[in-house]
Amino acid sequence: MMKLLTLLWACLLAAPALASSSPVPSRLAGFVLDQQSSSLLPGQTNPRHPGEPWIRVGVGSQTLTLFDGDGTPRRHWVISTAKNGVGEQFGSYQTPRGWHTVCDKIGADAAPDAIFYRRQDTGWRYSAELARENPDKDWILTRILWLCGAEPGFNQGELPDGTLVDSYQRGIYIHGGGAHVPFGTPTSKGCVRMTTPSVIDLFELVPTGTDVWIDVAG
Repeated sequence: MMKLLTLLWACLLAAPALASSSPVPSRLAGFVLDQQSSSLLPGQTNPRHPGEPWIRVGVGSQTLTLFDGDGTPRRHWVISTAKNGVGEQFGSYQTPRGWHTVCDKIGADAAPDAIFYRRQDTGWRYSAELARENPDKDWILTRILWLCGAEPGFNQGELPDGTLVDSYQRGIYIHGGGAHVPFGTPTSKGCVRMTTPSVIDLFELVPTGTDVWIDVAG
């Protein structure tokens, strides 16, 4: 794998010297950079279910890492979590902390940049023009991985006073954002936003039931 990555990277570095009619595909560049970054990350096995693949969302670093069952980092992406920071209460527009699971996957056959409303594909497609016309809208695009809180009384169910802290009922997703999103900066209304290629990749790699750790310090 490292020999392949080295060869691909050498090709990318040589790209400026090639004819302008043969640009390096951005997906190839993204693949190489993605693989290099994930290969440099420290391994970490699933603390909740050892031996099982898992996802770590790093709020501090604004990254999402997918680990294999043996703890090897498989993918690493830049994301965007909530502008309002972290928190579990309904209506806070914050990203919840702690352990979750991927409870539902929605949009397997949706087109890239498909617009979802109440988890239904509307048939409309996101565009830069729509983003300009609706600058404050938190678009839900392309794919949805709906998260369930796995810690009762913290991110699942209610607090003793009846306050709702249930991530599933709050509609907390990992989903596609849009080209207007400044990934690497917390700007969402509670969800974890990814680029279109990244969320498609993640959607295809993880099954329902996958553990997700949302880590403030990560």
